[in-house]
Amino acid sequence: MADQQGDLRHLETLDRDLARYSTLEMATAYVSRPMVGIGISLVFVLLAGAAALLFFGQDNNSAIVIIAACLGAYMALNIGANDVANNMGPAVGANALSMGGAIAIAVVFESAGALIAGGDVVKTVAKGIIAPQSMGTPEIFVWAMMAALMSAALWVNLATWIGAPVSTTHSVVGGVMGAGIAAAGFGAVNWATMSGIAASWVISPVLGGAIAALFLWLIKSRIIYREDKIAAARRWVPVLVGIMAGVFSAYLALKGLKKIIKIDMPTALMIGAAIGILVWITMMPIIKKQSEGLENRNKSLKILFGVPLVVSAALLSFAHGANDVANAVGPLAAIVQASQSGSFTEAISIPFWVMVIGAFGISFGLFLFGPKLIRMVGGQITKLNPMRAYCVALSAAITVIVASWLGLPVSSTHIAVGAVFGVGFFREWDAERRIKKARLAMPDRTNFAPEERRRRKLVRRSHFMTIIAAWIITVPAAAILSGVIFFLLNAVAG
Repeated sequence: MADQQGDLRHLETLDRDLARYSTLEMATAYVSRPMVGIGISLVFVLLAGAAALLFFGQDNNSAIVIIAACLGAYMALNIGANDVANNMGPAVGANALSMGGAIAIAVVFESAGALIAGGDVVKTVAKGIIAPQSMGTPEIFVWAMMAALMSAALWVNLATWIGAPVSTTHSVVGGVMGAGIAAAGFGAVNWATMSGIAASWVISPVLGGAIAALFLWLIKSRIIYREDKIAAARRWVPVLVGIMAGVFSAYLALKGLKKIIKIDMPTALMIGAAIGILVWITMMPIIKKQSEGLENRNKSLKILFGVPLVVSAALLSFAHGANDVANAVGPLAAIVQASQSGSFTEAISIPFWVMVIGAFGISFGLFLFGPKLIRMVGGQITKLNPMRAYCVALSAAITVIVASWLGLPVSSTHIAVGAVFGVGFFREWDAERRIKKARLAMPDRTNFAPEERRRRKLVRRSHFMTIIAAWIITVPAAAILSGVIFFLLNAVAG
């Protein structure tokens, strides 16, 4: 008996020790996860420097190019961690994609967009904000681009850490502007371009939010609030998918394929209209078959929007990779050219190895650090389902096309996050409208206290204020940081 009690005590002690070990193992895994990400990132940055040494070769400027390549890789990692969340967040928040599926799709399509269609907007990033001839010497120009790259990367890194989706485009623009002012004074800056960018702070999110709210109103009024939801969905979902196909076709023709073929706005719209009509006709029998046997409730409608939402997220990632890779490699390409030829006023050619650093850096950044911002955009601002997330994705593409037509520089971050806010605020307005309507019929049962009404708000105001504040200070913060870094680099070099 005593032996059995001793064995039981021994087993209990062993269980406790194993439980402690298991807890310790879980804690170690949790603590080490960020360190693993940082370690892999460091290896990637060092590989980018090795690639620069291999492809650029060894001469007097090779050390500068290696450092610039490392900074470009660091910036690309930050773009992946912060910017890509805007495309994948709504689909993940709506449960149309798992986090792993979203990351896999984004990695493939971001890289494809960067390598196949990226590079055209690099010239604007490197040359459109400051006048290169005002820099005086190639050395000054190189230090200015280096400072811009470093400051933008540090600012986006900080924004990701605090959980604020900011515009990486505006971060680079602010960095280039700050370095240009530090190097050559206020006259070096193209203030017409800068004023257009400042205007886009307001135009991008408001336009994105308004378009997303408009489509959500269309879905609610034509499908959700109908007595026979499935019959309404059979009629309207093919139309909505056709609109999505047409918009994305025009978007990719206009923005994503500039490196391969130049397409003007009227031609892009005609391509979009033709593909949109074709997809609309094709989707009618598909949606009819897919909707057979579905119950007449909102949950059934989510099934019909799932696949279009995943496709839209993939297409947005391709277009994002094509356009925003410039934020990582624009200043780097300018540094490579100035170091190689001594010329910094001519058109910039982008070496393939530079584009590869940008493409893979964005993918690694998303894979290692992207989930935090994906969760923020997808679920912490307002609750999304496939219909609402679909409106966000569609709004992002339409807004870019409208802005291109009007000649306005816009931020994909501001558009996507603005669209999420637009959906949330429309839901609040719609809920308030329905409460008022119900109050007329049942005044006693719908008379909520002010505290209860505040609790029922569908958009988190704390996130709203944090994000707006981060947007407002992005350009000046990156500019000030860049100016300080430029003076430090110039002092060390001098």
